[in-house]
Amino acid sequence: MSTSPTGKAMRRWRMPVAAVIVWIAAAVATVHPQAAAVIAAAMWTTAVLALAAALAARTASKGRRAVQGPKGLWLVAVVLGLAAAGVASTSVALAAPTVRETQERFPAGRGVEAEILVTGKVERRGAAEWDFDAVALSLTTGAPALAGPGTVVVGVIIADAHRDVLPQLDVGARVRLAAVVVRPYPGDRATLVLRARGEPAVLRPPTGLLAVASELRSGLVTAVDGLPDPGRTLIPGLAVGDTSLVTADLETAMTASSLSHLTAVSGANCALVVGVAYVLAAALGLRRGARTIVSLIALSGFVVLVTPEPSVVRAGVMAAVAMLAVLLGRSGIGLAVLSLAVVALLALDPWLSTSLGFALSVVATGSLLVLAPPLAAGLARVLPASLALILSVPIAAQIACGPLLVLIQPTVPLYGVIANVLAAPAAPVATIVGLLACLSPMIPLVQSGLTALAWVPAAWIAAVAETASALPGSQSPWIGGVGGLLTLAAAGGAMWILVAIRPRRRRAVRALRLVSGLALALVLGIVSGTTALRTLAGPLTLPGAWSVIACDIGQGDAVLVRSDGEVALVDTGPDPVALGACLDRVGVDRIELLVLTHFDIDHTGGVEAVVGRVGTVIHGPLDGVSAARVRSALVAGGAEVREVHQGVSGRLGAASWRTLWPREDSPAFPPGNDASVVIDVRGAGIPSLLLLGDLSAAPQRALVADGVLADSYDLVKVAHHGSADQHLPLYDDVDAAAALITVGRENRHGHPREDILHALAATGTAVARTDEDGLVALWPDDDRLRIFRDAGRAASEGTVGGPR
Repeated sequence: MSTSPTGKAMRRWRMPVAAVIVWIAAAVATVHPQAAAVIAAAMWTTAVLALAAALAARTASKGRRAVQGPKGLWLVAVVLGLAAAGVASTSVALAAPTVRETQERFPAGRGVEAEILVTGKVERRGAAEWDFDAVALSLTTGAPALAGPGTVVVGVIIADAHRDVLPQLDVGARVRLAAVVVRPYPGDRATLVLRARGEPAVLRPPTGLLAVASELRSGLVTAVDGLPDPGRTLIPGLAVGDTSLVTADLETAMTASSLSHLTAVSGANCALVVGVAYVLAAALGLRRGARTIVSLIALSGFVVLVTPEPSVVRAGVMAAVAMLAVLLGRSGIGLAVLSLAVVALLALDPWLSTSLGFALSVVATGSLLVLAPPLAAGLARVLPASLALILSVPIAAQIACGPLLVLIQPTVPLYGVIANVLAAPAAPVATIVGLLACLSPMIPLVQSGLTALAWVPAAWIAAVAETASALPGSQSPWIGGVGGLLTLAAAGGAMWILVAIRPRRRRAVRALRLVSGLALALVLGIVSGTTALRTLAGPLTLPGAWSVIACDIGQGDAVLVRSDGEVALVDTGPDPVALGACLDRVGVDRIELLVLTHFDIDHTGGVEAVVGRVGTVIHGPLDGVSAARVRSALVAGGAEVREVHQGVSGRLGAASWRTLWPREDSPAFPPGNDASVVIDVRGAGIPSLLLLGDLSAAPQRALVADGVLADSYDLVKVAHHGSADQHLPLYDDVDAAAALITVGRENRHGHPREDILHALAATGTAVARTDEDGLVALWPDDDRLRIFRDAGRAASEGTVGGPR
């Protein structure tokens, strides 16, 4: 009995459907743990009903065919997915009370003494900041300690002078530290995030096998000393995933060239280790079963050596799946095994469902099984078969992983495929030789020789990354957020159809290829036009002499100030996509000074758009909830971050700035709106500028009483988007020529209020507001202040009275 191609295609997607079911249920349950019990009940009930329906069908047919045929197997897959979803959501429901109790007892901002067991690799997040996963053995605030509160993420600051503590601060170490509690994001595995105050005290370093693995990794880091940069810094990362030596510049270059996956232990590393072990076992004449056992032992040892954290264990599972598919020679079976692995992993650890790393692992493995073979066949129609095979792997990975990566950074690496092709021959050599060097510390001469050999391919990879990232347009801007994910997925899917599906005379195939071509052309045309407007042509649509720009980013603040070529940004607005679009249009790549007036989402929500592009950050008091995460992200991007208060000053190009608010350690004005950083900027080439953050009337009165305001200003940024809670005499005192109101269209708060508009009109102050005027640019012109308004219509330009 023959089976149609459509039937075969339908069969291969049975297990992926089960994986999708458990993935969705686990994600919803972890993000909304209060609903986990209801989700679990629904999944178990539906699974039981589906199983009962299958048994009833079998009984009615009086045979096995009903449940063994295509429909029956589909039902089995659905039941499996529902049951696994029930297991996952039940796990979340059982953990939820403990998590809730812990978070209630230790709210955000609370100082604690913690004793922890390190369970994850210590990774750099900034110049001196390091993060790692741990299990909290006990937490205390002076009251009786809470024992075993669960998993935590720990952030510590370790100066270069004290880096000798890092080898001890490794997986298996027992540590005591003082920390501040930060609430994790919804869906995080961690019960709490702990930001350490001071350096941790290592009570007991790793022991047993974990100690041996730690010493081997540290020995490799030491062994590469003396080799030339930047190649030496990549050797530990390529071999065992230790990126402690990788500089921020090289990391940026690796990311821009789509090579960052080489320094993280992925399924490819694990598959390489398994493959080498399998080949060596075969060379020794071992039978197939023995080869498999040897390969599994090698994989287990590699996982322990690298650190048996969840991401590495995932990589090992994915490597085993990929190898099984290769051995079986059937991508359909490989896809089923991959899906079964996903089902099992999510049932055991439902918090993986919201992990971008897990999603990337799955789609990367799936792309090798599903997308790469047809791509290789399609490319072979116009290229040599060997070259087609080489190109198909990075192209498939780019198609599958690209849409997820734009959620992190809305750019597409144009040279990623070429960079991966060039680096591909060097990566396995550097990995294997570096791994052998790691395992040979007992013979220093051999270890030194092996590290020197590993340096050659590592230096090649670094050179490829630096060259690719330096080429024009190496990072092409893309649409951010879910829209960017969908458009890039559509473009990738259309390209795959055009290359992988052989042209035929059948009308359906021709129509599919035609639609794919049109869709690809439409998406690329829209994105290319948008990119050109935001990058090359964007600055041409604005006055080149601008000194101050209020970005049109909705209900929030994002104000740019430029002096002598240096740029400051005051707040980031609520959305990184909107802020990124404004920066691209203005042509700003580097921000010397970032001022975060306070940590409400409408002032810091867009910070992802500037991470890695900022020199110095100043901010007001930390509020303990989102502030620590924002700060950590900026530190990880290489910024120098410090908290400021009234009286701090600095330079921006030819201009000077000084902070007028908040008062230092004032209990009258707690962190938030009323402790916003107020900044005065003035100097050659820019209007004198007063930015009032989100101050309400009470701190505005105190600001006036402190006597720190100048007699007059050219420009004032109105406090709190023009809310009703204003000390109106302040605006009369500053006597500004113009006022900026940063506010979203048709916002639900009714901003700006009529009282503030009337008060500004009474003082003769010209008003520019982003809800009506769009992007607003201002600059001095002799004794006048020029204003450019761009409200999505014909841009207008005018002048107001000169300096007051």
